Amino acid sequence: MPAKGVEERAAFADAMTLLCALIGAAAGLGVKLASRDPAMAFHGFIFLVAGALAAIFVLKLSFETTAPSQANSEYVDGPIKVAAVAALIWGIAGFLVGDVIAWQLAFPALNLDLPWTSFGRLRPLHTSAVIFAFGGNVLLATSFYVVQRTCRARLAGRWAPWFVVWGYQLFIVIAGTGYLLGITQGKEYAEPEWYADLWLTIVWVVYLLVFLGTLARRKEPHIYVANWFFLAFIVTIAMLHLVNNATIPVSPVSPKSYIVYSGVQDAMTQWWYGHNAVGFFLTAGFLGIMYYFIPKRVERPVYSYRLSIVHFWTLIFLYIWAGPHHLHYTALPDWAQTLGMTFSIMLWMPSWGGMINGLMTLSGAWDKLRTDPVVRLLVVSVAFYGMSTFEGPVMSIKSVNSLSHYTDWTIGHVHSGALGWVAMVSFGAVYCLVPWLWNRRGLYSIRLVEWHFWIATLGILLYITAMWVSGITQGLMWRAYDKLGFLQYSFIESVEAMKPYYVIRAVGGLLFLLGALIMTYNVWRTVRGDEPVDVADQPRIAAAPALRVAAAE
Repeated sequence: MPAKGVEERAAFADAMTLLCALIGAAAGLGVKLASRDPAMAFHGFIFLVAGALAAIFVLKLSFETTAPSQANSEYVDGPIKVAAVAALIWGIAGFLVGDVIAWQLAFPALNLDLPWTSFGRLRPLHTSAVIFAFGGNVLLATSFYVVQRTCRARLAGRWAPWFVVWGYQLFIVIAGTGYLLGITQGKEYAEPEWYADLWLTIVWVVYLLVFLGTLARRKEPHIYVANWFFLAFIVTIAMLHLVNNATIPVSPVSPKSYIVYSGVQDAMTQWWYGHNAVGFFLTAGFLGIMYYFIPKRVERPVYSYRLSIVHFWTLIFLYIWAGPHHLHYTALPDWAQTLGMTFSIMLWMPSWGGMINGLMTLSGAWDKLRTDPVVRLLVVSVAFYGMSTFEGPVMSIKSVNSLSHYTDWTIGHVHSGALGWVAMVSFGAVYCLVPWLWNRRGLYSIRLVEWHFWIATLGILLYITAMWVSGITQGLMWRAYDKLGFLQYSFIESVEAMKPYYVIRAVGGLLFLLGALIMTYNVWRTVRGDEPVDVADQPRIAAAPALRVAAAE
């Protein structure tokens, strides 16, 4: 296209983006002035400020030819840098809040008798911060990085990638402050109210369009398997979000809404969403990370490309049916409970196929486990993935579920996946990305990565073993009867018995938080451009735009 045509299209994109920013600011002002709810008015003010800042951002950069889209560079990395840094910031916040509520369970006085610091408000803040803020930003950064390099194509859109990243941060701020102010739907992993959900829908649709647009303009005929996992994650989360959050607001300026479903239909829809949020947000998306960063870091091709395809199709077909196992022994029809259990058990094999594929990619490079702690983070995360995807199907069996459900065993299972799989693979990916994005010779300190790995691993082991013992103890105490047929223990006796395990869990969480702080310091020194203190010990990993994908078969 002639240069004049390109300039006209860029000017049109700038004008439309500026208009959208001003409309957003005006809508925020309207909500602030019209709402009688102080929390809703506060969120209107946040939208007003965000819209105004976006307008200033567009005006400033639209006069700088290369700034919005880095027109003279091969790839668009600005939004990726923002998402990577945001992931660390939100991660620290989420881990900190999680450890605070862990100590609150051991010492309830730490709730401070304040509504904003109570467990009931901090707990959804923790889950959303670590899943959607930390995990979501890692997925944004890695998916935008991987799709460009494996397609050898720039991200689609002049402003759209920036909108996705900054729009997602706005959603996190609205959701998180809403929890502290008491605004919630009360739905697990779907706490934000209707207007936050609506904003996220807009952001997510643009995210999908950017990803699809980049795939469409690819210069590689083949779509690398990591992109299939990223695409499945984006599309399925959009579907889950729209169906589970179908609500009717009380009014346009009220934060309160009512779900369109009722009774067991609402429960079934919620756990169809909840389990598949785990399956596609916390599994499929992070498998996309695994399939790029492990081969890239160890400089080996994926062990079996055929196995990766089998892994992909079986996983996405089976996972979507497994949600009912969260509702065993409830009003849900027995056939639906059995269906969920059956598909959960079937999930074991494709999940382990993916684990085997990830681990065996190290064939011929096992020595890197000894010399490169980043590889160790990535490989241990895959091991935790295998363990969690074995434990989950076992816990879905009705006889096992009767012991495990509603106990701390479930908490231990969730965190073995969240900390061991999701967080560790995220740490490994960010350690890879930062020197590549900021064009550094290596991380500031590979020894700090070593410290991070061991401290975080110790924290995870303390956490999950304490919760396994705690959960099984709870289950056994709740079902214990004396010889007269009465319950042998009161509920408060089971709570008292848990205190030592809750203290151990809180200590484990504190260690995990310490590891994340070490990582943040290391990344900060790397981004700042400080000379690596142990550059001779660091592996030389090329950041080439494409990745060898031929299978070693």
